[in-house]
Amino acid sequence: MSISLPQASRPRRAARRVIPGFGLTLGVTLLFTCLIILLPLSALFFQLGQLGFADYWRIISSDRTLAAFRVTISAALMATVFNACFGLLLAWVIVRYKFPGKRLLDALIDLPFALPTAVAGIALVALYDRNGWMGMLLSEMNIKVAYTWWGIAIAMTFTSVPFGVRTVQPVMESLRTDLEEAAQTLGARDIQVFRHIVFPQLWPSFIMGASLAFARSLGEFGAVIFIAGNMPYKTEIASLLIMIRLDEYDFPAASAIAGTLLLLALIVLVAANIATGRAGRHLKRGG
Repeated sequence: MSISLPQASRPRRAARRVIPGFGLTLGVTLLFTCLIILLPLSALFFQLGQLGFADYWRIISSDRTLAAFRVTISAALMATVFNACFGLLLAWVIVRYKFPGKRLLDALIDLPFALPTAVAGIALVALYDRNGWMGMLLSEMNIKVAYTWWGIAIAMTFTSVPFGVRTVQPVMESLRTDLEEAAQTLGARDIQVFRHIVFPQLWPSFIMGASLAFARSLGEFGAVIFIAGNMPYKTEIASLLIMIRLDEYDFPAASAIAGTLLLLALIVLVAANIATGRAGRHLKRGG
């Protein structure tokens, strides 16, 4: 005589998983994280740890180093503000409108990722030098871009523009348009719909895109050195100063400057992750 268990009391089979269990995947992830990210960084921090605080502060507070940081951070901020606003606008156009050449424009956005930064720097110099066609037009208005701070900002903008678009575009594609249509039927203007309905949902990705663009601009080297002019105290960026210290076999100074750049980028990225997490939780509570 067989006894059948109730449906609720029957033992459940373990759900089949496509990927291995948590332990194996976590181990592989941590292994590659250590080999690819933490191991190179540990070498930098080891070199930096050999410096005393007095030596570190002497290197960082020198006039030339402070001038390089000032040029780098100010140009990176300018590029970040432009890319955040322009990236949002470009993502909006690609997602919301249909027009000839849309796929080509969408593919061109990723070109700075594929193009070697040195090639980008040479192209920008050829364009904005006083003998280039854009440089000649600007020189007639007494505007000089190549070998100035503006050239640095433009080079950083070119190399980091994909971050401003690609972080916002997927979120924009997933937005529900029925909320916007409902607001419009209730008499809301387009700017009100964007400000109160669309942009709050894009805010987390907007912050992350801006922070990634800023971090990318801080460490830019190849595209900048060709158009910057590399004049100390004027157009010398921190990455170039690191290379100069390495050429002089001044490894402690190079490590101090590189470690400061790394710490600044890390602070920005951590702050962006915290801000996006809070914004995401706020959106969930609001939904």
